[in-house]
Amino acid sequence: MLEGFDTLRIARDGVTLNVRRAGQGVPLLLLHGHPQTHAMWHRVAPQLAQRFEVVLMDLRGYGDSGRPEAGPDSAGYSKREMAADAAHVMRELGHARFQVLAHDRGARVAHRLALDHAPAVERLLLLDIAPTLAMYRQTNEAFARAYWHWFFLVQPGPLPQALIASDPVRYLRSVMGARHAGLAAFAPEALAEYERCAVLPGTAAAIVADYRAGAGIDLRHDQADLDAGQRLAQPLRVLWGEHGAVGRCFDVPALWRACADDFSGRSLPCGHYIAEEAPALLLDEILTFFRSKP
Repeated sequence: MLEGFDTLRIARDGVTLNVRRAGQGVPLLLLHGHPQTHAMWHRVAPQLAQRFEVVLMDLRGYGDSGRPEAGPDSAGYSKREMAADAAHVMRELGHARFQVLAHDRGARVAHRLALDHAPAVERLLLLDIAPTLAMYRQTNEAFARAYWHWFFLVQPGPLPQALIASDPVRYLRSVMGARHAGLAAFAPEALAEYERCAVLPGTAAAIVADYRAGAGIDLRHDQADLDAGQRLAQPLRVLWGEHGAVGRCFDVPALWRACADDFSGRSLPCGHYIAEEAPALLLDEILTFFRSKP
């Protein structure tokens, strides 16, 4: 998969980050979601590399990136730390300014990246999320049933990580297969890659730390931004699956307009995994929204 993409290993504060890169031109950073890896972009990244310098990275705790200790409040997996990883990778590659495409957990990292490193982020395209703080505060029964893992993963340890570690592939297939398109949405080689990484040592603890941070320290950071009146200044486009829980349970445009100065977005006829369920539609959106020439 992703033939023609170079593999790089870039360290930040003792955490090694797995990075793939191909193409030339305007830099475009792609961030994956849970419980996947950078391989989720395999149906769009090769085409994008014909117009952009495409940078894929595995978030800390996922794929072949490092799995550091979570630390107090799971701060080691805060979206602020993950965003700092992404900014560091792009600086190491020589990019002081870049565009970002991100899905799911990666989109939450990208949201924080655009706030904490605003001068570096030129444009932002997020897939199938609403702002984390709003989603927690407006949770209803339908969302809780669809996104049960949000509430399971934040339970006191060691139960969540022990249950995942007992059968990581079953956990991954349970989360991904329960969505609109089921496991049929994923190419066999992509699913095999997600499963390979799910069984790597430390993955279960890292996943739990990611979600505990999301329900704790990340919310405090988001509330501080809200209190300070900090908003996204970059052009923001958000796409969501019309068959997914985010669009069914939340007013996605209203929630993003409340925290972004320049918002646009729409639903696509698919479920949560847009890049794998509707790659042609996503490519059209990407090429329309992002700047591909200096």
